[in-house]
Amino acid sequence: MPTRQPTRIKARRTPGDLLAGLGALIVLVALIAGVPYALFRLAGPPLPPELLNLDLLTSQVGTSTIVAILVLLVWLAWLQLVVCVLVEIYAGLRRVGMPARVPFSGGTQMFANRLVSAAMLLFTVSAVALPIAKLTSLPPSGPSVVSTGLSSTSGPAAGERAELEPVRKAKKVYVVQPPHGRHHESLWEIAEKCLGDGRRYPEIYRLNQHKEQPDGSRLHMADLIRPGWVLDMPDDARNIHLVPASQPRDDTLKDHPDKPVELDGRTQTFTPGRADLPAEPAPEVSGSRDRAGDRSGERAGERAGAEGTRESGPDRSRQDTSRDPAPAERPPRAVPDTVPDSGRQDPGQVERRDPVAVDPTDSADSGQDAGLGTLDYLAGASLAAAGLLAALGRRRRRQLWHRAFGRRITRPRDDAAQAELALRLGADAPGSRMLDIGLRLLGRSLAAENRVPPTIYAAHLSPQTLDLWIHPPDPDAPAPWTAHDGGQVWRLPAHEGRMIDERALADAPAPYPGLVSLGSNGEGRVLVDLEAAHGPISISGPQATAALAALAVELATNRWSDRMRVTLVGFGEELTVIASDRIRYVGSLAEILPELEAGAGGRGAHGGEVLTGRIHGRAADPVCAPHYLLSAIAPTPEEGRRLALLARKGVRTAAGYVIAGEVPHATWNWTITQEGRAEVDALGFDVAAQLLPRRQYRALIDLFLATERLEGEPLSDEPEPVTDTPSVEVRVLGPAEVVGPPPMEEGRAVIAVEMAVYLATHPGGVHPVVLGGILWPRGVQPVVRDATIARVVAWMGTDSQGRPNLYADESGRLRFGPEVRSDWMLFRDLVRRSHAEPAGRPALLDRALSLVRGPLLNGRPRGRYAWLAADDLEYNVTASVADAAHRLCEVRLARGETDQAVAAVRAGLLLAADDEGLWRDLLRATHLTADPVRLRAVVDALHRRAASHPYGGGMAPETEALIDELLPSWRMRSAPTA
Repeated sequence: MPTRQPTRIKARRTPGDLLAGLGALIVLVALIAGVPYALFRLAGPPLPPELLNLDLLTSQVGTSTIVAILVLLVWLAWLQLVVCVLVEIYAGLRRVGMPARVPFSGGTQMFANRLVSAAMLLFTVSAVALPIAKLTSLPPSGPSVVSTGLSSTSGPAAGERAELEPVRKAKKVYVVQPPHGRHHESLWEIAEKCLGDGRRYPEIYRLNQHKEQPDGSRLHMADLIRPGWVLDMPDDARNIHLVPASQPRDDTLKDHPDKPVELDGRTQTFTPGRADLPAEPAPEVSGSRDRAGDRSGERAGERAGAEGTRESGPDRSRQDTSRDPAPAERPPRAVPDTVPDSGRQDPGQVERRDPVAVDPTDSADSGQDAGLGTLDYLAGASLAAAGLLAALGRRRRRQLWHRAFGRRITRPRDDAAQAELALRLGADAPGSRMLDIGLRLLGRSLAAENRVPPTIYAAHLSPQTLDLWIHPPDPDAPAPWTAHDGGQVWRLPAHEGRMIDERALADAPAPYPGLVSLGSNGEGRVLVDLEAAHGPISISGPQATAALAALAVELATNRWSDRMRVTLVGFGEELTVIASDRIRYVGSLAEILPELEAGAGGRGAHGGEVLTGRIHGRAADPVCAPHYLLSAIAPTPEEGRRLALLARKGVRTAAGYVIAGEVPHATWNWTITQEGRAEVDALGFDVAAQLLPRRQYRALIDLFLATERLEGEPLSDEPEPVTDTPSVEVRVLGPAEVVGPPPMEEGRAVIAVEMAVYLATHPGGVHPVVLGGILWPRGVQPVVRDATIARVVAWMGTDSQGRPNLYADESGRLRFGPEVRSDWMLFRDLVRRSHAEPAGRPALLDRALSLVRGPLLNGRPRGRYAWLAADDLEYNVTASVADAAHRLCEVRLARGETDQAVAAVRAGLLLAADDEGLWRDLLRATHLTADPVRLRAVVDALHRRAASHPYGGGMAPETEALIDELLPSWRMRSAPTA
C-alpha cells in the first residue's frame, strides 16, 4: 500500500508580498498606536467628565455630551479592533487553524485578518509539504492505488523513492458517504472525524456554501448534505482526499474510483458507493483465538450495534476484511487499559487490562441492538411513529390502572421492544402537531371568510415548512399561510406553526383527514389526499402490501383526523388491536361493497360539498365522517366496475379507495418498486416509499399485544453494592445529573451524561461496540465512538485509591468502579433495608423518596435515551417509586400522621404521576385530614390532568368511584358549562 513521505520545499516571497506586508505593518501600527494617540490629543480620555456626572441622567443633553458619547464609541471600536488583531496574531503564531471568533466583530475581524496575514509575511518563512509516493509490495488481490491525487502515473519499483514532480497547488476534499441504513452523515460528524471537533462544522459550511456539487445542486443549509457531494476542507483536515486545486468536483471520484484517504497518518482506500470508512482494527488479545477471528467478531458487533443496512443489502464483512490494516498500524486505544484491583493486589495497585479485546458476538448484551437495522422502516415513518407512540401511551395508561403492588406493567420483548425503540427514534411529534393544527387553523380561517376550501392533492412537510399543493391555484392564502408559485402552493413556516394556540383550536374540525404519507424525498415527508383522487387508486408492485400496511397504520393513528373508518380487505386483521375504534377487517370486497354503495349517495354535507361541510362543523360532529377502503385483494371485473361507479359524480366525497392490483378506471396508479420507490403517474411523484414489511408489521402488533397483558410482571430485586462515600454520583430520579467530575463543555455533555447514565444503571458492564449501538442507534464511526469513550473516561477521573472510575474489565466490558454510585442504586438499597428493619422503615422510606426530584431523566433531549424502550429501567423505576410511596403512606396513616402521608404520596407522584393508585392514596389521605377544601383541590387537579393528558384516556373507573364516595358533588362542578 502506498505511503507518503513529506518533503519540505521553501516557498519564495515576491517583491509584491514584501510591499504588501510592509504596508500592512504600517497600517497596523497606525491603527493600534496612532489612533489612541490622536484621540488623547484631540478628544481626551475614553470617559470624559461629562459622562461621569450622575446628573446626566436627569439633565438636558447638550452638544458636549453628544460629542463625548461619540468619542466613547470610537474608543470602543478601536478596542474591538485591538482584540481582533491580538486574536489573529495569536492564531498565526501558534498555527491553531481557524482563529477564535470575536463576538460582534465579523467585518472588523476579517479586516484584521487580512492585515495580520500580510504583515506576517515579513517575519515568517512559509513551507509546503509535497506528498511523495513510495510504493511497497501489495497483496496480489488488492487493487492498484494511486498514492496522491496529484498524479496518476506509476511510481518506481518497491522500496524506491519516487522522483519529485513539479509542485502543484492542492486542496483537501471530503466525499460525503452513502448512508448506513437510515443514518446519513452530517457536517458535525464530518468535522468531528476530519477536524477533531464537531463544533468546527461552520468552517466546512463556509468553504462550500453555494458551490455547485457533482449532482448540480448547491449547499444552502448546514444540515442538508447529500451522499456523493465533494466538500472542500480546511488545511488541517485529515481523513480526506488530496486533489489538484483546479480539478472539478465531478472528476474527484470519476477519474479515480479507488482514491487514497489520509486516516490518522495512514493511507487507506475509499471506494465510491461504499457506506463504510476503513475498518478500525481490533487490538491484540491473549488466548487461543487468532487475530482474524477477533477482527471478524469486532465487526459483527459493530454491525449489530449500528442501525445497519436492510436485509437485502450487500455483504459488508467481505469488504471490511479486504481492507483491514496491518496490526502494526493500529491507532492508539481510546480507552485506558487500567482496571481497579479485583482483590488479588494491594489497594494501591492497579492491574493492566486490554480494554476492548472481546468478541461482542459472545456477549449477551449484543442482542440489545441486534434487530434494529431491520426495523428502520418504523423509524423512517416519522408521522406514523408519532401517532403510534400516542396510541401506545394510551394503552400504557390503561395498564397502569390495573397495576398491582409489587408488580410492574408488562414490557415488550425482542422485536417488539426494538419496534418501540425505532418509533421513539423516528417519531416527529412537532411535525404531526404542525400538520394537525395548521390544517385546522386553515379550515377555521376559510370558514370565517365564508370561502370554499381548495382541493389539496398533496402536501410536503419538512423541518422548515408545511407546503400544500392546491387546485385550482389561489394567490389569496389566509394568514399565517402564504401563497407561492402563483398560488399553486400554500406555505406555513415552521416558526409560525409553533406559535399557533392549540387550545384555541380544540373544537376546530379536521378538514383534510385523508392526507397520508406516500414517502420521503430526502428533504421531508410527501403526503397525498386519498379523497382528492375522486375515484379508486390502484397500487401495484412487489411491495404493495407493505405500502398498504403503512397507510393503514398512519390512518388509524394520525392526529389530523377526527372521526373516520378504515376498512381493511384481505389483510390487517391484527391491526384492530392498535385502533379498534377506527379499523375493521373484512375478508373480501364483496362483503363491503354493498355498504359503500348504500352510503355513497348520502356521503356529503352542506349542499353536497364535503370540504365546506367540514370546516363549518365541529370536531365531534358526525358529519362528513370519512371512510377509507384499503384492499390487498385485487377486484374481479364486476367489483372493479362497481368501485368505479362509486365516484361517478366526479366530485369529492368523504371516501378513498386504495386497491392492490389492476383496477379498471383507476384515477391514480401507484407503483411500489422492489427498491422501495413509490411512483404516482398522475402526480409525477417518485419518492422513497413508506413501507411496513412483514417482520416490522409483526413486531408492531406484538408491541401492542403486550399492552393487553394487564396482570403485569413481578419487580426484580437484585442486591447491588452501594458505597457510602462516592467520588461520582449519577442521578436519574429527575433530570439527569453527574455530580463529582468537573463541568464538561455543553456540546459534548449530552452524550457523556447519557453514557454515564447507561453504565450506572447497568452495573454488569457493556462492551464498547454494543455501547456504541445503544448511544448512536442510527450508526457511528468507530473513531467517533472510541474518542467519546476516552473523553468520558478522562472526565470521570480516578477514585480515592487512584484507580479510574470508568474502566474495561478482563472481558472488555466497560463498567464503573466501586466509588461510583447512582441515586437509583441508593433508592433500591434503602427500600430493601426498610423491609428488614421495621422500626426504621419510615425514616428509610422517607430518605429514599427524598432522592426523587422529578420524572425519570426529566428534560432529556429529543431523540436521546431511546434505549429506554428496550430496557427494564423505566418500568422498574416507576413501579418501585410508586410502591415505596404507597407503603410509606400506609405506615403514616396507621400512625395517624395524615399530613406526612400526603407528603409521601406527593413525593411519589413527582416521578410516577400516571400511577392512579397513588392518586387514590392521595385522595384517601387528604380526606382523612378532614379538610374539604384540600380534598376539592386534589379532585380538581386530578380531573384537569385527566382531561388534558397528552395520551387522553380519562380516569380509571376505580378512581372515579372513589371520588364519588369521598366527594359526591364533584361531577356537578366538573361538568362543562353550555
